[in-house]
Amino acid sequence: MESLSYHDAAAMLAWQVELGVDECIMDAPLNRYETPAAAPRPKAAPEAPKRGAVRFTEPDVDLPALARAAAAHADDLAGLRAAIDGFGRCDLQKGARNLVFADGDPSARVMVVGDIPTREEDREGTPFVRAEGALLDAMFAAIGMGRSTDVPVYMTLALPWRTPQDRAPSGAEIAMMAPFLERHIVLADPDVVVIMGNVAAQALLGKPGITRMRGTWAEVCGKPAMPMFPPAHLLRNPMAKRDAWADLLDLQARLSP
Repeated sequence: MESLSYHDAAAMLAWQVELGVDECIMDAPLNRYETPAAAPRPKAAPEAPKRGAVRFTEPDVDLPALARAAAAHADDLAGLRAAIDGFGRCDLQKGARNLVFADGDPSARVMVVGDIPTREEDREGTPFVRAEGALLDAMFAAIGMGRSTDVPVYMTLALPWRTPQDRAPSGAEIAMMAPFLERHIVLADPDVVVIMGNVAAQALLGKPGITRMRGTWAEVCGKPAMPMFPPAHLLRNPMAKRDAWADLLDLQARLSP
């Protein structure tokens, strides 16, 4: 059979189309009723990051080391307060009303370290106020001392900002702010440190457990330290006032010439 020329083949194809032919005859029969095999699913291409969705995470930062460096630059108590206020790494600062720094005479022989600010302390910016403050003042008045007497007492807290809903602070929060507290003690240079509460004990002694530690002398920043029940505990547990009185007498004896 002679091969068709291009023009002849095109003419024959056009003639078949005019007759209604719409499909070419294949070399093998095709079963139109056979269920076709499922085509393999194409692999999903990796999703491209959405615009603006790229997040950069901050590498691990030693926050206590940063706090220690910031605290070390403070040469006096005013500078330390400014360093705490400008630290900017503790999220507690965002929700607190005021920085609770200290009260009383910084030259006092006794420095009291409490736990964390209460709602009233946060509102007033002063440690140990209202009922707890009145009880603490009465306790020290019983041994001839007070925050505004001839034998003064200096007071601060382990954390300078109130926690949300007065929750217990995390270990990371305590460790972050501990260098500022230690620098506070060094700058105030008291003869004795009184540790009142579990948070204060965690910050200064590295562990909580004020019930076990109270009444037993320790050492903090080169200073003798007496762990004691905080006023809040004594208000809830009046029977513990006997132990607090014994600790106060021990403190008084330690300060005697």
